[in-house]
Amino acid sequence: MLILNVKDETARLKEVVLGTAKSCGPTPKPEETYDPKSLEHILAGTYPVEEDMVTEMEGFAEVLEKYNVTIYRPEVIENCNQIFSRDIAFAIEDKLILANILPDREKEIDAILHVLDKIPEKNIIRPPEDVHVEGGDVMPWNDYIFIGTYTADDYPEHITARTNKAAVDFITKLFPEKIIKSFELRKSKNARENALHLDCCFQPIGQGKAILHKNGFLVEEEYQWLVNFFGPENIFEITADEMYQMFSNVFSISPEVIVSEKSFLRLNTWLKEQGFTVEEIAYSQIAKQEGLLRCSTLPLIRE
Repeated sequence: MLILNVKDETARLKEVVLGTAKSCGPTPKPEETYDPKSLEHILAGTYPVEEDMVTEMEGFAEVLEKYNVTIYRPEVIENCNQIFSRDIAFAIEDKLILANILPDREKEIDAILHVLDKIPEKNIIRPPEDVHVEGGDVMPWNDYIFIGTYTADDYPEHITARTNKAAVDFITKLFPEKIIKSFELRKSKNARENALHLDCCFQPIGQGKAILHKNGFLVEEEYQWLVNFFGPENIFEITADEMYQMFSNVFSISPEVIVSEKSFLRLNTWLKEQGFTVEEIAYSQIAKQEGLLRCSTLPLIRE
């Protein structure tokens, strides 16, 4: 029996689902892509190969094991990209909310049934069909739940718009005791401007600090709310290029320990100066699919 417990993004991690890059299939055709960054690499002939991505994910698993985290992996589905387990479900408190994801990714949920079977059925929530939500847009933060969304009329035309107004309303009803704070994200076919999920332009980390990119937000007041909430002195503001490289998509094992891509020199230097232990790993190939470390994880239990 798994009793889930996720109240924030940084408490000491005990159990997690880490995606898998095994049998992730051939390079997709351009028309099969879900995001502009993957498309960019397909067209350039630089799309990552399975062997490299498997190596990167095993490096991540080794770091998690070093901190005695219990790791679950999805069952491998042949020719299916199962790297980003944060897309398919997310935990808040003792509830697991299954994402209503792009229809052809539904089988990814079937691949973690061995985990779902351990969770009390009443604690697994499948939202109604009109609720579109992915875990990269949802961040529990103590009394708050931060949600990235896109509510403009052209929502259906953006394959990069993953979490809608109905999802914000649904989560508000599901957690009436929480303060729900939603943020309109910038959606674009240009990979250098597109904030696919909230964790592509913002992430809270330990010691009351946060990583942030202003242009990921459509509404300046909403960005400013985060600056005021954390305090300007506690924020690492990333550049447009650093957002594109996925600098905000690091992963906290605890308030003191952060897993980061080894090439994020400016960020990693700052983190160390703030007193964090930074576990630097290679993850640049997986980053080509517009996802990184947080996207690859589905935390189930934090202390």
